[in-house]
Amino acid sequence: MTISKPIPTNIITGFLGAGKTTAILSLLARKPADEKWAILINEFGNVGVDGAMLDQQGAIVKEVPGGCMCCVAGLPMSVGINALLAQKPDRLLLEPTGLGHPKEIINKLTSDSYAKYIDLKATITLVDPRQFSDSLYTDNQNFQDQIALADVLVANKIDACSDYDLLMFEQYASACEPAKQMITQVEQGQLDLSLLDQPRIARQAAHSHHHHHDDEAAPLPGLELAPGETFIRKENHGQGYHSCGWFFATDLQFDFSQLFTLFTNLNAQRVKAVVNTERGCFAFNVVNRVVSVNELTLEGFESRIEVIDKDILPWDELEEILVSLTKKA
Repeated sequence: MTISKPIPTNIITGFLGAGKTTAILSLLARKPADEKWAILINEFGNVGVDGAMLDQQGAIVKEVPGGCMCCVAGLPMSVGINALLAQKPDRLLLEPTGLGHPKEIINKLTSDSYAKYIDLKATITLVDPRQFSDSLYTDNQNFQDQIALADVLVANKIDACSDYDLLMFEQYASACEPAKQMITQVEQGQLDLSLLDQPRIARQAAHSHHHHHDDEAAPLPGLELAPGETFIRKENHGQGYHSCGWFFATDLQFDFSQLFTLFTNLNAQRVKAVVNTERGCFAFNVVNRVVSVNELTLEGFESRIEVIDKDILPWDELEEILVSLTKKA
């Protein structure tokens, strides 16, 4: 690669449901018109929901699906980064899975092999302040380490938080050692563009988690429907979580109202989807049964649905319900 100067690069991290993808979408909507941005996305699941949402925003998008990018920080991550750098972007953003750990990603980006190509700026960690009252999050080592490695710590979704939630966040944030470069609060992921240019400083955090991968050296199977197939199902598990994702053919439409009702009543920690419906294409984002919906401009698109929870849910039963909500366009 021949790059005139290192590309400004940020890691944007945060636990499940913190609002990373929404924040990146907001940044893309306000980026300088003459700049070309590239994004490397890592999802716990295998059906690429986040990549589908970001792909329509004019950025160059690559995905590392199927587990924690730090655990596959060898070939898949390097291939993705190199492919994006070859496009000579003006800025590179990395979004690790909410169950991932940024330490090894930072080590990779600051290694000698990328010294000429990447100028690593601040690591930005988003948190939902409501999570500080729930031991499911505060006892999780990755949650703690994502915060420990943050240069910029952002309380997101403050419009949905109580005064007590914000107080808990402020107490936690102010106790961080070393102190953060910046601590801020935003609604709906509306990060200030200037945060991307905050400098990075060396921070320490443990990296002791383990993920299950059937074969980390093997390439992930592609999402391509065989003749006559209407959907594919993919499962993954690791770090105490389980995911199941579905990839549906382009000519299938979901019933919008019934899908919304299903997501509202589905007792899962995290659901995300990009689906074709009779009303158009929509992105669904569900955190602990709170559903948000955004209309997209995609056409001729394969619907994707991902469900993540601490427990193994009745995937077969859920699959039957999802299929029953579809019809030929």
